[in-house]
Amino acid sequence: MSGFFSKSKMRSLLLCHLAVGAWFCRAEPLDTSKYIGIDEIQRGMKGYCLTAYSGTKIEKFSLDVLDVVRNVRPGRDAILVQGTDERFIHTGPVAGCSGSPVYIDDRLAGALAFAWMFSKDPIYGVTPIAEMLRTGQAGGCDKGSEAVGFVFDFSRPIDFAEVDRQIRQVHLVKGQAGYVSGGSRFAPLLCPLTTSSLPAEVCEQLNRSVGPLGFLAVSGVGGSSGAGPQSRSDEARLEPGACLAVPLVTGDIKLEAIGTVTEVIDDRVYGFGHSFLGYGSIDFPMATGTVHTVVSSMFRSFKFATSIDIVGALRTDESAAVVGRIGAKARMIPLRIKVDRYNDQPRVYNCRLAVNRLFTPLMLRVSVAGAALMLGSLPPDHMIEYKVSIDTKQGESIRFENVSTGSGLTEVATESAVPVALLMNNPYKKVDIKSLDFDIRIAHKNIAGQIWSVDLSDTKVKAGQTIAASIVTESVRAGKKRYQYSLKIPEDLSPGKYRFIASGRSGYTDFLMKSAAYKFVPRNIDSIFEVMNYVLNIDKDRLYCLLVLPPAGVAVERAELPDLPGTKALVLGDSKRTLRIQPYPHWLEKSFNTGTVIGNTKTIVITVEE
Repeated sequence: MSGFFSKSKMRSLLLCHLAVGAWFCRAEPLDTSKYIGIDEIQRGMKGYCLTAYSGTKIEKFSLDVLDVVRNVRPGRDAILVQGTDERFIHTGPVAGCSGSPVYIDDRLAGALAFAWMFSKDPIYGVTPIAEMLRTGQAGGCDKGSEAVGFVFDFSRPIDFAEVDRQIRQVHLVKGQAGYVSGGSRFAPLLCPLTTSSLPAEVCEQLNRSVGPLGFLAVSGVGGSSGAGPQSRSDEARLEPGACLAVPLVTGDIKLEAIGTVTEVIDDRVYGFGHSFLGYGSIDFPMATGTVHTVVSSMFRSFKFATSIDIVGALRTDESAAVVGRIGAKARMIPLRIKVDRYNDQPRVYNCRLAVNRLFTPLMLRVSVAGAALMLGSLPPDHMIEYKVSIDTKQGESIRFENVSTGSGLTEVATESAVPVALLMNNPYKKVDIKSLDFDIRIAHKNIAGQIWSVDLSDTKVKAGQTIAASIVTESVRAGKKRYQYSLKIPEDLSPGKYRFIASGRSGYTDFLMKSAAYKFVPRNIDSIFEVMNYVLNIDKDRLYCLLVLPPAGVAVERAELPDLPGTKALVLGDSKRTLRIQPYPHWLEKSFNTGTVIGNTKTIVITVEE
């Protein structure tokens, strides 16, 4: 165990377990005038639940008690109920009803929380109210902190593709793949994740990421209900049976999880009857909401609902419930996305993102893709120019601009989300992102190109000789173009064989990753900004020509000492030193702005003779 936790960490965990145990030992009995415990509940009893099925109106739905199941999960009990109201019978289990309070003998028994998703009958599992009221009472869970995030390997060069894969498969980080893996599984009711102003294809991509976490991404429409926002705002409040919305993205693009309020005690709001993400302390906005309709489906019925007003913040997220505080304020990050599409006038989307180490990068990725695809998919021939600013409250920034072609929103979305994920999940220092700003221009043209030929005036040379390099590129838009320059072989270059490389940005970065990996390895918080600003600003519309030379000098961490004498290099390279020392790579470089994105690489071997 010592290999995993320090002594101080072990002590903290022990104290935490003792605190939890102490709470269960001292837990006060339920107020039986208000709540009914499972010991009083018998098969055949009648009851009802409260939930909003249309607008903000809370309605009563009759239920029959089927049974009480002890230890349905370790340490968890459940009350099985069946809806007898015709609307419940028509829809079957409904995603979004999570948290709907259940009353038996006119006392609160718990909340609708579980179901067999493909059940023909409206059979629900109810989380007992005693378990819900214990949520957050073990201590340390009401500060809005975050316990879980991505774990990236900062000792190796940053792999953008791998980081992006983790962002898009956030459920694997949570270890909950297969959360709703089958209709025969008794599982928590899905939380509808309503997306307003997002294209259906982006919604589908989102569903693949968050579905295994217990969410159902629902493609909706923008705008407000016909009743008018003011009337809805006046009517809506957080009370048992009311819609409980968790806005993850607000503003011109909306993305919000939907559940139901179970109980309100003073300024504390209990809801869902199961976890949201399930890792203790959270900091998400908490809002009132309105139900536009209940969509009945043979697959999964769900509430189509949207938020109205943010009135507090969710602070605790445990297995039996979420708990929020009315009047609390969750942190959010301003996001501005300007999109100038070939088939539309420029549009600006002003949004705010909830702050969460796991979800913020994914929500950013979805928002950027959604804004760019708002007017439909991109044609096969397209070019995207983008300029990005990521500013932090600590004063550091990541700023870059680049271009892509023929790859859809993949590169733009990846290069948007990865820096944010790395900053929010770095092991060195907490970073607060102040704002995110994107300028995206999409043109209906293809600027993909390739290297047609590479010619050198001579491939057998002597040190100090100058040769002519000629590279021809070809693209659909510009046809063939020739780039020429004079290449002088260094006078002190030893006889041998050397590579001359001509490539686009992809081949150039591959070369850098292999030859100068230290440029891509962040050793501290400052170098994260350095690496991101360096890598993301390597132009994609340039031709890179390299003559690879033998290493000389050393690189100490990220510090380059190219002219260091050999004797001193040997001293620095002593194995007893803690700093990472490696040979400093040498190459001669020339680049040209081509206006095309070159996708291939060509190599010629040059022989330097005696």
